[in-house]
Amino acid sequence: MRVFRIMAVTFAAFLGFAAAPASAQFFVKPVDLNGPRVTGAEPGILGQAFPGATQAELHAALVWNLRAALNVAALQCNFAPDLLVREQYNAILDTHATELKQAYDTLGHYFERTSKSKRAGQTALDQYGTRLYSGLSTVGGQLSFCETAAKVGSKALFAPPGGLTNIAEQYMYEIRRSLLNWGDQVFANFYVYFPAPQLPDFTNDRCWDQGEYQDRKCGPYPYRNVSPPAAIRG
Repeated sequence: MRVFRIMAVTFAAFLGFAAAPASAQFFVKPVDLNGPRVTGAEPGILGQAFPGATQAELHAALVWNLRAALNVAALQCNFAPDLLVREQYNAILDTHATELKQAYDTLGHYFERTSKSKRAGQTALDQYGTRLYSGLSTVGGQLSFCETAAKVGSKALFAPPGGLTNIAEQYMYEIRRSLLNWGDQVFANFYVYFPAPQLPDFTNDRCWDQGEYQDRKCGPYPYRNVSPPAAIRG
C-alpha cells in the first residue's frame, strides 16, 4: 500500500479537527433550560430565603445574583475563550456600574435592617456573598453553565440602563438550572468515545523512502486497523 508521509500527516490533522466540536458548541443538542420569569421569592433562586424583603430588595438580590453568576463564569469558563464570558462580564461592570452599585447598596440595607446592628448586617451580607458564590460553582454542569452564562451575559451587556433587573427576572431560573449535570440530549445515557488512533512514526526515517511509507520495514500502515467509534450505555 502506498502511503506518503505528507498525506498521512494531513489525514491525521484532519481527524483531529473533525473530532473537535465547533467553537463554543459543546453539545449536538443542548438541553432546553428555558423557564418562567422569577420575582426572587421562589425557593432556591437567590440561594437563600429573604424573609420580610420588599420587592425592591428582591430585585436587588436578583441583580446581584446575576452579577455573581457571570463573575463565577468569567473565572470558570476560560477553557472556552470563544464564549467571551470574561470580556462580557468586565464590560457589564462598566456599562451597568450604576445599577450594580444600587443593587449592592439595597442588599446591604436589607441585611442591616434585618440584623441587630449595622456591623451584624455587614457580616450577614459578607456571609451571604460567600454562600452565593459557592452555590454558583459547578463541575458536572460546567458546559451547560458556561453556554448559558455566555448567552445571558450578552443580553445583559446590551440591556438598556437600568435593565439588569429585567434580565435577572428572565434568566436567573435558567442559570440555576444550568448548574446541574445535563449532558447531550442526543446521546442521553450514552458515553461516546473514539479509540486513540494508531499512527505511523513520522520521525522514523527507516519507515519512509522518499516520503513513502515502507510496509516491509515497519509493518502494515497502522491506521487501517483502528476500530470504529463505540457507544456504551451509562
